[in-house]
Amino acid sequence: MNYNFVKTLNPKEQFLFRYSICTLVSKPVEYQEMLDSFVLAGFDPAFSEYLCIDNSQTNTYEAFAGLNRLLREAKGKYIILCHQDILLHDHQIDELELRIKEIDLIDPKWAILSNAGGINLKYVSMHLTQKTGNRLLEKILPIKAQSVDENFILVKSDANLALSNDLKGFHMYGTDICLIADTLGFNSYLIDFNLTHKSDGNADHSFDKVRVELMKKYQRAFRGRFMSTTITRFYISGNYLFFILFNSGIIMFLVRQYYKAFRPKSKYIAKNISK
Repeated sequence: MNYNFVKTLNPKEQFLFRYSICTLVSKPVEYQEMLDSFVLAGFDPAFSEYLCIDNSQTNTYEAFAGLNRLLREAKGKYIILCHQDILLHDHQIDELELRIKEIDLIDPKWAILSNAGGINLKYVSMHLTQKTGNRLLEKILPIKAQSVDENFILVKSDANLALSNDLKGFHMYGTDICLIADTLGFNSYLIDFNLTHKSDGNADHSFDKVRVELMKKYQRAFRGRFMSTTITRFYISGNYLFFILFNSGIIMFLVRQYYKAFRPKSKYIAKNISK
C-alpha cells in the first residue's frame, strides 16, 4: 500500500500569520477606530489577521463561546483577544515584540500577556491609559499575574488555550483563561504595553452572576477525587494531608468497597442530558 497520504509534521510549528487580532463587535464605528490604531501601530494585514464576531444587531455569541470560536479560527502565532474600545498609541508592534522576547527569556512556559490584572489577594497591577487621559503606570514590570483584564489579552497559540464551556456571559473570562493556563502548566504576565482603554469596567448584576458561577465551577473542577485508570488508582487533591491520607492502602481499599456496594458500573450508563 502507498502511504503518501500520511503527513509528517515539521518539528518547528508553522503559522500563517504572526498575529491574530480577535474582537467581539457591538459598535462598528468604535471597532473601526480600533482597527485604524492597530494598523498605524504596525500590525500590517500582510502578517496580521483580523477576526471579529458581529454582535452589532444581536448577540450572535456571548464572550466565552465567541472567544472560543475566535481561538479556534485564529491562524496566528500570537492571538490577541481585545475589546473594541481600545486604541494603540504609546506603544507599537516593535515594543510588543520586545516584550515577547523578554518574557521568552524569563519564562518559556508563559501563555498569556496583558496590561492589567490581579497579582495576589492584596495587589493588582494596571498599566494603561484611561479614557480621561489618566495614565496608570505600573513600575514593576513584567510581573506574574493570577488573572488578567479582558481589554487586551495576548495568548500564545501553541499553548492551546480555551475558555470554559460551562461558563457564559461577558465578564471574568480573563480570570478563567488564566486558571486554564495554570492548570495546563503555563504562566501569565503583565507587561509594559500601554494603550488607551475607553471603559473603566462595568461591575453590574451580570458581573456578579458570572463571578459566582466561576467560583462554583472551579470549586467543582478542583475538588479532591479518587481516580482510576486501567492499571492504577490514586487520589488527587490540593490539600496535602488529604493527598497523603487518601492515597494510603487502607483508605483505597475501603473506598473500593464503597463503590462496589453503592456505585456499580450500571450507575455510569450514558444518559441523554440535553432534555
